Amino acid sequence: MRGIETTSSHRALRACAIALAVGGLLAVGGWVLAQDKAAAPPAPAAPAPAVAAPAPPPSKPDPAGTATGGIADVTAKTAGKPTLEEMAEFVGHNRVAINFVWTLVAGFLVMFMQAGFALAETGFTRAKNVGHTMMMNFMVYAIGMTGYWICGFALHMGGLGPISTLGGTNLLDSEFVITLFGKEFGLFGMKGFFLAGSTYDVAVFALFLFQMVFMDTAATIPTGAMAERWKFSSFVVYGFFISMFTYPLFANWVWGGGWLSQLGKNFGLGHGHVDFAGSSVVHMVGGVTALAGAMVLGARIGKYNKDGSANPIPGHNIPMAALGCFILAFGWFGFNPGSTLAGADLRIAVVAVNTMLAGAAGAVAAMFYMWSIYGKPDPSMLINGMLAGLVAITAPCAFVSSFWAFVIGAVAGVLVCWSVFYVERTLKVDDPVGAISVHGTCGAWGVLSVGLFADGTYGDGFNGVEGTVRGLFYGGASQFVAQIIGTLTCFGFIFVASYAFFKAYDLAFGMRVSPEVELEGLDVPEMGGHGYPEIQGPGTLVHGLGGHGGAGKPQPVMAGMMTTERGH
Repeated sequence: MRGIETTSSHRALRACAIALAVGGLLAVGGWVLAQDKAAAPPAPAAPAPAVAAPAPPPSKPDPAGTATGGIADVTAKTAGKPTLEEMAEFVGHNRVAINFVWTLVAGFLVMFMQAGFALAETGFTRAKNVGHTMMMNFMVYAIGMTGYWICGFALHMGGLGPISTLGGTNLLDSEFVITLFGKEFGLFGMKGFFLAGSTYDVAVFALFLFQMVFMDTAATIPTGAMAERWKFSSFVVYGFFISMFTYPLFANWVWGGGWLSQLGKNFGLGHGHVDFAGSSVVHMVGGVTALAGAMVLGARIGKYNKDGSANPIPGHNIPMAALGCFILAFGWFGFNPGSTLAGADLRIAVVAVNTMLAGAAGAVAAMFYMWSIYGKPDPSMLINGMLAGLVAITAPCAFVSSFWAFVIGAVAGVLVCWSVFYVERTLKVDDPVGAISVHGTCGAWGVLSVGLFADGTYGDGFNGVEGTVRGLFYGGASQFVAQIIGTLTCFGFIFVASYAFFKAYDLAFGMRVSPEVELEGLDVPEMGGHGYPEIQGPGTLVHGLGGHGGAGKPQPVMAGMMTTERGH
């Protein structure tokens, strides 16, 4: 670890970097300005009708609300006497407005899930790394949003087509396609970079917000699996990579009109790959990325003995992790019901109840499994059991009955226990929080369960295919085939792309902190200060950079703090 020494060459390099950043920002700003000016002006609107005169105030209080609002509140040329056409316009606008509000509020709930991830991951890791772990969860929101705004959204949704629930906006109409076997395969969108030009539109902006927080959920998952030994600088580069490339590409194939969504129209495979709210697009993408990253990064010091057996490294704050789980469960009401993008779609009641039941079933199943096999209901497994149930129901939540929702969640609760031990003991991959199993394994199970249990009561026209979505048990064998193709594609593409990225970065710059830093804890060396200074001492940026002592030699913040005992 270098000391703080500022040389003229360092100053020159920093000045060049700042100049390049400013120049790039100005160039982008000029391009965006040109796009906005070039955007076609909106069609001339009909003369605006006179605003309706406000209804006279009630002569007495209206505690029931039945007398507040009426025909005088309908915008019409003649106040209080709207024509049939004016009434239809007003009703249509209000219906779309309800969908806008629903979509935005659901997006706000999903954004709050970032706090749940931060608490859960930080609670499952050790006290000496809390600042580093928390800041990865904090900054992935800002970094991911920036990358998604630059090009991620365009690659993801640029060729979506009309947004039917948000007024039918058809501005996202540019998809890069290739033709194979006489069929078109959409690969990525080409419109919406920087949300500039014709995509400067209310419906596009609402969709951007909702889809951005979903992307950020996927981006934050690997921070748990790679915690306690990951360089913060490497994490920053990763945040841009997943938000600008890997996530948007797979999301386009499923949600942006890409080739997986068209397996039904092109090859008669059900409704194509169906993932209502993101078991594969969000959770499996995050879980598989976490697997690739953790494999390249390697296990924490002290995790494995010479004979290959694993040592437990408990997290420092189970109550914090449990609180994070509750926040995530609350945010899931935005995640799943919000994916209708329509407050007027009454199926949201079914989606919400299925989501609750699956989460409860996952926690209960994990509790009884751990209790029966290991003699105690491990708190960390109960937390991950609930999250596993929620992850699994995310894809099928709109297509199954409450019975199957409970079954899907219960299977996920047991599956996550098996997977955690398999990843740790057989694959020898160190995952401090169980993210690979919760999101990767159970995400795959959730997607496959659509192809098994979808009961044909919902989904008419989904992905442009007539009829409702049916799984194998309800006569839809081809739907199960589409789900298998999508699951294998997700694993293959995301793992290969992520592993290649992490490996190349590791070879070029190094992803992992030094053993001395890992033993001391990453808070001061990587972040410049302790997460718990009243417990661990007055760490400062000078301490973290090794200002006291030789350059390149990490200095313990307090005498004797760095121990040679492995695993602490």
